[in-house]
Amino acid sequence: MSAPTVFAATASLDQYTLDVSRFLAGDTPAVPVWTDGRDDLAEAARRATDIYRASRRPLPRRYGVLLGSEPLPPALAAMIEPLAVTWLAASELDRDQPSDMTGDATLVIAGLYEQLTIDPVRAALWRWRGRSSLLTGRDLASLAWFVAKQYATVSPDVTAVGLYTSTDRPAPIGAVRVRDDRTLDEADTGAEVLDGRWRRLLLQGHGRDDSINLGDWTVCGLHAGAARSPELLGPRCAYGPDCYKPREKLLPLARIRAAEIVLSSCNNAPYPDAITYDPKYQLLLEAIDGVAQDVVAAPTVHHSDRPENEAWMRAAEAGASSVLTLNAVLGGSQPDDAYVHYGLPGDRRELPGIAARRPDPRVLTTAARLTAYLAGDLLPPSHPLRPRFTRMAAKVAPWTTRQAAAVSADRVGAELDADLQSLDHAIAGLLAKDPDNELTDFAGHFGERSAPDDDSAEDVVCVCGLPARRFVRRAWTPTALDTVCVLCERCGDVTLRLTGAPELAVEAPAKVAAGGVLPVRLRVTGARPGPVRVGVYVPRYLRGDCVVEPAQARLRVSAGRPTPTAEFTLTMAADVPPQAYYLTAYGVQDLGLSLTRWDFGVEPAATGPSDKEAP
Repeated sequence: MSAPTVFAATASLDQYTLDVSRFLAGDTPAVPVWTDGRDDLAEAARRATDIYRASRRPLPRRYGVLLGSEPLPPALAAMIEPLAVTWLAASELDRDQPSDMTGDATLVIAGLYEQLTIDPVRAALWRWRGRSSLLTGRDLASLAWFVAKQYATVSPDVTAVGLYTSTDRPAPIGAVRVRDDRTLDEADTGAEVLDGRWRRLLLQGHGRDDSINLGDWTVCGLHAGAARSPELLGPRCAYGPDCYKPREKLLPLARIRAAEIVLSSCNNAPYPDAITYDPKYQLLLEAIDGVAQDVVAAPTVHHSDRPENEAWMRAAEAGASSVLTLNAVLGGSQPDDAYVHYGLPGDRRELPGIAARRPDPRVLTTAARLTAYLAGDLLPPSHPLRPRFTRMAAKVAPWTTRQAAAVSADRVGAELDADLQSLDHAIAGLLAKDPDNELTDFAGHFGERSAPDDDSAEDVVCVCGLPARRFVRRAWTPTALDTVCVLCERCGDVTLRLTGAPELAVEAPAKVAAGGVLPVRLRVTGARPGPVRVGVYVPRYLRGDCVVEPAQARLRVSAGRPTPTAEFTLTMAADVPPQAYYLTAYGVQDLGLSLTRWDFGVEPAATGPSDKEAP
């Protein structure tokens, strides 16, 4: 069975006018194409029968704007008119969206490439971000061909999806065919790209507006039939016989048979007043002159990498929008949309759950604490935990990238949990053994590099029952950390902790007799659910006369509310000097330190009856 006639191409404007009238009236299913004598467009229409099955009436956009002061040929205007419900004047691109616009309203801007200038198109795309698209061409015939492709349906047997990249090594997702720098230079790459029938094809590499590098292969935007503009800069081939890459490995973009082409490089679709090279060499225009009815391209620079590639593959598998998905993920690196959709997107939506991903907040908190401990001079080179902190910092650093943010959060979280619990245990053990090491001076060290935040100050009640003030000291540099301080008129700086560290509350008697036991209960409120290491120590001058048990404890806390208490005992020597003392409770969670002091007094031991003086 012969392939159905999807497009009816003619060089005659009169014939095109007649064909358009019959097509819009429903008298013929063949979509009219005006080539204006351009053989390359007639050939593209013939190749397109391998991709498209039949004609359809596309889903119109809510609003449309037609650029240019010169009227279009009436037949071309008649083909464009059904592509939007309401057509606005070009001057309205400089204004806000229409007052009756709803959140689902969409916009299409149509015009020759030379008319898609930064002002006003870029601003309009920003205001309508995610809901706008463009229809264009290098000349009227090119625009007519691109418009015609919007009326075609993709053949159901065109299902292949490919991702060809020289800058990433992603693992394939689903049925997506992936080639990267390890396999691009194989002999069949050119045949794969040019002979394939692609539903979607993403081409990624370095380049300019004229080309994309794929290893030894080069996606080429040269249009041999276009006139050269000698006043404009051209690539190397514009000035001599040599291409900057092997000619036998050029991949002419217009020859690629794909319903959707994603150009994933920088500046591959520049606005005409921001071009580097003559439009004769523009990738975007070659894609539009080719088979694709949808072209996703980037007017400027961006950093599309592993997160975007993986999201795009998932979107392709789910039939979701390429441009919405890519821009959603790239939202984590730049404020404006990086990609623009050329064509008339159907009702595809952004892939659910896809957004600009950021590293796990615990990863960022861990990295900040390690940076402050190591680079902020808190820990000297001889500190016993410095080697472990250094190894942990090296492990966490790659997790703070955008690329790592796309990795399974469960996997990163499991590794982080294990490492942090091990380090928290080591910190608590060191504090129990040597309370006077540099870690317990964190508040003084960071406080010297901070200033009180007056807006954070609030009245609270100290554990002793007297009024106190709680405030945050904001660090001045990235190598210091914010600290929370509770300052009591009687107890002084009774509480010191890093922001996000566990909160501690001590319950203990105010006095103990020499030779007696002081019971201490420690309540902990965690910043997040999970284990917290806690302990109690006394000042150096009391350690010879006091035994603290246990050395440390481990509690599993719930975020935001106190947990069952940890209990400790301080056993005083019989000959401990009676006077005022204090104890310090500490807590460690995710390398975050907390210290809380409790003041108590030691009284002389009770005197027995036999020791009383005789009357």
